[in-house]
Amino acid sequence: MKVIFDGDELAARAGERLLDVARRNGLPLEGTCNGDLACATCHVIVDADWFAKLPAAREEEEDMLDLVADARRTSRLACQIVLTPEFDKLSVSLP
Repeated sequence: MKVIFDGDELAARAGERLLDVARRNGLPLEGTCNGDLACATCHVIVDADWFAKLPAAREEEEDMLDLVADARRTSRLACQIVLTPEFDKLSVSLP
């Protein structure tokens, strides 16, 4: 399967977090807390067509996104997006 970051297609595996795909490909997503929902350094903007297809963000993720200065309606944390085959060609961008 593939995910699309800022127009570039990247290989991904089902069950993998979007953050791990970004790291493996050298994208500038820190993920400082490694997915423990203690930061928002893996903030991404999900393409509007894909946003509603993702599971809803948990309250803890929403709390972290409240701290992001450039958050948008379709903002998510890449550490909280676990890829499934339904998300093939998921499109996101870096803020």
